[in-house]
Amino acid sequence: MHSILSFIIVLGLLIFVHEFGHFLFAKLFGVRVLKFSLGFGPKMFSRTYGETEYLISAFPLGGYVKMYGESIEEEVDDKEIPYSFAHKPIWKRFLIVLAGPAFNLFFAILVFFFIFSIAGLPTPKAGTEIGAVTQNSPAEAAGMKAGDIILTINGEETKDWNDVSRLIRNSGGEEVVMSIARDGEELVLTGKPEKQDVKNLFGEAVDERYMLGISRSTEVIYEDASLPAAFVAGINQTWTFIYLTVMGIVKIIQQVVPASELGGPILIAQMAGQQMEAGWINLAYFVGLLSVNLGILNLFPIPILDGGHLALYTIEAIRRKPLEEQTMIKLQQLGILLLGSLMIFVFYNDILRIFSKG
Repeated sequence: MHSILSFIIVLGLLIFVHEFGHFLFAKLFGVRVLKFSLGFGPKMFSRTYGETEYLISAFPLGGYVKMYGESIEEEVDDKEIPYSFAHKPIWKRFLIVLAGPAFNLFFAILVFFFIFSIAGLPTPKAGTEIGAVTQNSPAEAAGMKAGDIILTINGEETKDWNDVSRLIRNSGGEEVVMSIARDGEELVLTGKPEKQDVKNLFGEAVDERYMLGISRSTEVIYEDASLPAAFVAGINQTWTFIYLTVMGIVKIIQQVVPASELGGPILIAQMAGQQMEAGWINLAYFVGLLSVNLGILNLFPIPILDGGHLALYTIEAIRRKPLEEQTMIKLQQLGILLLGSLMIFVFYNDILRIFSKG
């Protein structure tokens, strides 16, 4: 039940933010908005206010804003031209379409700003506490355990994790003697570092150094922050997730990250439920990350996505005329085929993931 409720809240909120961006800029530029829908398919609920019908539709995996005169081929009365989307200057159409993904990215900034201004800025816990010990590693052979605190290495005091990393890295593979605090006792353990690959977030080897097979504690503390500092941190966190999202897609294309890692609505629902149970900070972080993902993916130049429309407007601006109608239709069909195939694939991954856990 948590998963379903969280899924509805998270996805509904992000779809609303996205479509509201389109809606707001359409109104700003004088385009008549006929429909504002959360979801696709048969309408479940609708109310009309002014010139716009607001709907909640049956399938919650998206939404849409229907504007008057969306296509140049659509018949528009001469008196209604000022309210037609297709008759607006290309820069206005470009901004109306761009506003959806842009609002998702801006919303992510606001979410992280909200987290940091209330909870504070997350800072790794200082000290030399071991967070995890790799199986079959020199550290495990030496008897080291998660929770141990490293006091000295080869007689040199270790004040923080940078000291631990430096002394092990510079050991040259020679045995190191470590003084360890465990359960109020001080122990002396010895281990021989081994040369291992250092991997990035995507599993690529980026360096090689001597290591024992230990990692620092992942525990963080939250330090109070001023509103300006929280806002800057929100921008930085959003930028980090933008970079990771783009690079993650690049690594999937390069086959560094397996395509089986892609997930769809079922995975999102499961993760949303887990984050809700873990607390509001985890759920808010997840909302921010998902908002970044939605914004970036919509900017990809695939027909029927916002990025596809932006690419076509760019071509139109260069050619000084839109593409031919038949070309547009074929591109739309290609976009539907690509997205349909992707949806089937991620659903397959989700179902396979469920059965493999069972």
